[in-house]
Amino acid sequence: MDQTAEKKSNVVEELLKENGGWAVIDGGLATELETNGADIKDALWSSKCLFSCPELIRKVHLDYLEAGASILITCSYQATIQGFLSRGFSQDQSEALLRKSVELALEARDIYLKKCPKKRQILIAASVGSYGAYLADGSEYSGDYGKYVTLETLKEFHRRRLQVLAEAGPDLIAFETIPNKTETQAYVELLKECEIETPAWFAFNSKDGVNVVSGDSLEECGSIADSCQNCVAIGINCTPPRFIHDLIISMTEVTKKPILIYPNSGESYDPLKKEWVKSNGVSDEDFVSFVNVWHEAGASLIGGCCRTTPDTIRAISRALKGGV
Repeated sequence: MDQTAEKKSNVVEELLKENGGWAVIDGGLATELETNGADIKDALWSSKCLFSCPELIRKVHLDYLEAGASILITCSYQATIQGFLSRGFSQDQSEALLRKSVELALEARDIYLKKCPKKRQILIAASVGSYGAYLADGSEYSGDYGKYVTLETLKEFHRRRLQVLAEAGPDLIAFETIPNKTETQAYVELLKECEIETPAWFAFNSKDGVNVVSGDSLEECGSIADSCQNCVAIGINCTPPRFIHDLIISMTEVTKKPILIYPNSGESYDPLKKEWVKSNGVSDEDFVSFVNVWHEAGASLIGGCCRTTPDTIRAISRALKGGV
């Protein structure tokens, strides 16, 4: 790894040091896009906004920065070259939309820092959603891709997308909602094969508080991620808050790297209706009541996923500062 990559790999460490051992990730992007009037009931989900209303993406990023987030996750979770090609975009146009997701977050950071009286470090994490997210059938919540989707299939699916996002200049690559061991391995191998120097985090999802959603061992998946030279943080996203504490403990068994968590609100997703269903959802107050417990258990990067809002992130930031 050259000196530039070495410097890049320390961005999370530097951010945590600047904040006294913790940092705040942003919250649900799609949730806020809908709140601001975007129609995302679509196979492309929030990535539809990259061509339909990019100004709303920039606005939501700014809202999260104003709320106290130090890490912005780009609007590329469900943005794939294959998905854009299926909608009639060319290869070049599809790659441009991927770059646009990073550019919008970079622009939001620049706008915020120009008017922010107290300068602070803000990182941009380029989101790479799982293969299941592209399928738009909810299979990122099961990890069941069928017997014909192999390690090589997944590597070929993600390869060019990962290259384009890394070349766009984010501070981090965020592999999110990883549902199984095979996809974890695919990411690790791709980073090496493509000679990508951008540091990465790996975030898994769970529906039982023990394993990842496919049933694969969380500890085994975490160990695969931990072995990756680019990996600078490992953790959990889009998982109900009630499972997070035990999952953090499991993660501390397999890594010494920073642990990140950004749970959803606790509601359930209906992939057919493309809607979140209120079930065991928690309020912002309930959600935030867990924050210091999670931090004490070992999580240092904390934010929110689906159905969380700038109010959630504001409350998380206040809690970590000792205000709650």
